[in-house]
Amino acid sequence: MTTLDTAPVAAPAATPARSVRVWRTLRSSRAAVIGLSVVAVHVLIALLAPLLTSYDPIANSADEALLGPSWQHWAGTDQYGRDVLARVLYGGRYALGVSVTATLLTVALGTVIGCAAALRGGRFDDVLGRILDAVLSVPAILTLLVVVTALGTGPSVIVLAIAVVYVPQVVRVVRGAALAVVPQDYVTAARARGEGTWAILRREILPNITDVVCVEFAMRASWVVLLISSLSFLGFGADPPTPDWGLMVAENRTAITVVPMASLAPIIALATLVVGLNLAADGLSKAWGVDRIREGS
Repeated sequence: MTTLDTAPVAAPAATPARSVRVWRTLRSSRAAVIGLSVVAVHVLIALLAPLLTSYDPIANSADEALLGPSWQHWAGTDQYGRDVLARVLYGGRYALGVSVTATLLTVALGTVIGCAAALRGGRFDDVLGRILDAVLSVPAILTLLVVVTALGTGPSVIVLAIAVVYVPQVVRVVRGAALAVVPQDYVTAARARGEGTWAILRREILPNITDVVCVEFAMRASWVVLLISSLSFLGFGADPPTPDWGLMVAENRTAITVVPMASLAPIIALATLVVGLNLAADGLSKAWGVDRIREGS
């Protein structure tokens, strides 16, 4: 009589050689280096904003309204006399803070749900798929407007609205990646040992799709930044006088011929951050060999 060998089968861990190879590939990607550098500069500027300007970004000064660039105000002032450069610098804090929080929540929820769907399969996967199809059939901006109209504005509401919009998309991407891991021997062995769903997700599946999750985070972050700025531009995001790039464009668009920098400066800041995030996502994708189309993006 033969006995069944139930010795634990461990999931393959990332070897030092593989880590070095990935790092070298990442460094050799000019797009990744440029993208990560641009994002790092934005983060540094946001953190050092109080040291880079002496102006209060929300202090009004009627005597200095609609001034052009000068030695006192490098990017001029807006219609309320506020220093444009100071508002752009502090605006990075709001954009990065809300965007990173919303993206972290979105990717975390989407990763857990996507992995669970791939592991459980069957009826749970089918029902979840129909729900995702229904949510994804509604335009993202419409869903956002419905949520903020019903619950009001504010950072917490915006984070919740972003999660409602993007979690289904993250679920699809992560589920596609997890489906390639579920049939592996180490997952089968974990099931045979009687491990629970959460233990298998945490020990066997998640470590093997970390690259996909990281790429997804970088890509979603760029879309979240744009979406949050769009909400502020439409009047459903940051409340005045919060220094926010989308709100700045909305407030100064009528005076663009008088003080163009009041609108152009936040647009340039937003564009460079989004481009940096996209370049970083593309570089990470190539370095780790992640095919986002194949994974279901």
